Amino acid sequence: MAVQTVQKTTLAREQDITQNWYVVDADSEIVGRLASRIATVLMGKHKPIYTAHVDCGDFVVVLNCDKIRFSGKKLAHAENPNFTKKMARKEYDRYTGYPGGRRVETGAELIESNPTKILHEAVRRMLPKNKLGRKMLRKLKLYAGTSHPHQAQQPQNLPEWV
Repeated sequence: MAVQTVQKTTLAREQDITQNWYVVDADSEIVGRLASRIATVLMGKHKPIYTAHVDCGDFVVVLNCDKIRFSGKKLAHAENPNFTKKMARKEYDRYTGYPGGRRVETGAELIESNPTKILHEAVRRMLPKNKLGRKMLRKLKLYAGTSHPHQAQQPQNLPEWV
């Protein structure tokens, strides 16, 4: 008669989770690569106690969102030194709700009007599309400059392995 060992799966609970604060400098970072790292931290997939139906993630503060770049060939631009061909070509759609109300902005127009919107949209599209994903997205804090009001939380630098 063979003895069977039973393996137990531990599931994280809301009260067992400690949420850390991380800060990231987005200066000259590529949008998609940075967004995937941030989405991993917001979901909590970098932790060994990750549970899919519980918000295990940490808070992320991103600085210098106005200096983020797309991959691709660099082009000369007066204000933005990280201007690329893809930034001029990439389109962001929104819909007003009225007939014929589709509005299209390029990445170059969007980074001038609202520099945090590009990274916000990239991260939002990488998170789950449900209530839990919206809760995770609220833990993302984006700033165009180098200062932020979250010094009281003592954020650490995001590790490179995430």
